[in-house]
This record gives sequence, C-alpha cells and structure tokens, in this order.
Amino acid sequence: MLAFLLWCILFAVCWPLALLALVLYPFVWVLLLPFRLVGIAVHGALALVWAVVMLPARLLSTPFRI
Repeated sequence: MLAFLLWCILFAVCWPLALLALVLYPFVWVLLLPFRLVGIAVHGALALVWAVVMLPARLLSTPFRI
C-alpha cells in the first residue's frame, strides 16, 4: 500500500517518470530474479552447515530417556 501511495505522489509530481517506472518495473524484477534465487540457495546451504555444526550440541542438550 505504501508503494502505491508513493507511486501516486510521484504521478502527481512528475507523471512521465511515474509511467516510466510503471513500465520498467517488470523488467527490473526479471533482471533481479536470478540474484533472489541465488540468495535462497545460499541461505539454504548456510542453514544446512549451521545444522550440521550444531548437531552435537543439540544431541548433548536433550534429556536422556530410559
């Protein structure tokens, strides 16, 4: 909602720039999509490494059940 209100203000102040932003937004989104996918993959890999490193501590901290 905030982005829409900012766009409306931009449209009122400088409508050619607002229309250019409206047209270019999908192209910028497509260009940035690979970086978003790489970020998701790196986050997953780092979460896996963190889980492997913390596994001994998690096993030692659990109460033993007989």
